[in-house]
Amino acid sequence: MELLKKMRFPMRYSIILLTFICTSVCYLERIGFSIAYTAAANRIGVNQSSKGLILSVFYYGYVVSQVPGGLAAQYVGGRRVLLFSFLLWSLTCAFAPLDASKVNMMVVARFLVGVAQGFIFPSIHTILAQWVPPHERSRSVSLTTSGMYLGAAGGMLVLPSLVKYKGPQSVFTVESALGLMWSFLWFRFSSDPVRSEHPKAATAGFGEPNLPVSREKKIPSSGNLRRFTKIPWKKIIFNLPIWAIVVNNFTFHYALYVLMNWLPTYFELGLQLSLQDMGSSKMIPYFNMFMFSNIGGILADHLITRRFLSVTKTRKLLNTIGFVIAALALMAIPLFRNPSWTVICSSISLGFLALGRAGFAVNHMDVAPRYAGIVMGVSNTAGTLAGIVGVGLTGRILEAAKSADMDLTSIECWKNVFLIPAYLCIFSSFFFLLFATGEKIFE
Repeated sequence: MELLKKMRFPMRYSIILLTFICTSVCYLERIGFSIAYTAAANRIGVNQSSKGLILSVFYYGYVVSQVPGGLAAQYVGGRRVLLFSFLLWSLTCAFAPLDASKVNMMVVARFLVGVAQGFIFPSIHTILAQWVPPHERSRSVSLTTSGMYLGAAGGMLVLPSLVKYKGPQSVFTVESALGLMWSFLWFRFSSDPVRSEHPKAATAGFGEPNLPVSREKKIPSSGNLRRFTKIPWKKIIFNLPIWAIVVNNFTFHYALYVLMNWLPTYFELGLQLSLQDMGSSKMIPYFNMFMFSNIGGILADHLITRRFLSVTKTRKLLNTIGFVIAALALMAIPLFRNPSWTVICSSISLGFLALGRAGFAVNHMDVAPRYAGIVMGVSNTAGTLAGIVGVGLTGRILEAAKSADMDLTSIECWKNVFLIPAYLCIFSSFFFLLFATGEKIFE
């Protein structure tokens, strides 16, 4: 910390860097469990139904803690909640043995990890709203969230070899060690914003004023109780700009989770190509997301700070470009029977979806900087439900095709799998164009 001060390294940059590492480790954990559990389950012949239960139970825990995570971040503080959630899932990974035969134990462990990680993104948005000035929001949020894609890509490249040579349990050991290491770094180097360090924070729209806790007035009693601001739930729920964020978050995660979970099956069954034969090319879509996420954030901040466009027009422009091009690429996937073109189309689709995050995903802090964590919790609940719905619906579409004696190598079987998220992208982009705003609507 003293070294950072001597270098005049702004504290907010340390916060942004740590949250970037945070999301990378989180997604490394998610990918890592899928790889390790699948290997362990295959060794003892666990049926597909039990596999699906274990792999999906994380999301049920994840979805129930989104809004509570936002509330906890508001009232307890995003920094403390983030530390608690990281310690909880890290210790769960450390002490829960990877025994694929013990279904009930695995269900409890994965549900607990899901609940713990559900607090993370609402907490991060609360923290960034307090620390990051408006002209840096786009690239800060984009850099932070791009850690998800880098973590996923890194996990897919490294962890299969770890499982092969050291066994599935070694993945848990590495993940818990990384989680505990990050927790120490966060405890040591993070802090809450101090008003004296940000003299222009209130007028700029960040810093301590974004906390709903009133620190000026204390109730004179035996305890040192703080008065809490009332959360405007009615305005949040019935506000069209908020719904514009929610709708686009739902669509983004529907498309993302469908491609993450079913694209490997499309390669193996639809194109008759083994993933092992693809080498590192299967990681290109995730690296593309990492690159485009940061490009979108830098471009958005440039347009805003140079006054080329207003915040509202910038958010709408990037969101529309991202989602419309992603939709076109999704429509093109089943038209090509060539694996290389499928990789290109899926990379374009995921890349431009990540670019669109410079629109809807940053908009939480534009419209409600004081309640960014809560709004993020609401919209991320929709995003998690989209994953559950999208992955399940895709499975039913393919199962229905098999029941109708259709060949899974045919275009007709897969067309709707990619057309549904494509149409959702187009609908969501128009919804955002009509109802989104970059102006603050919550005081």
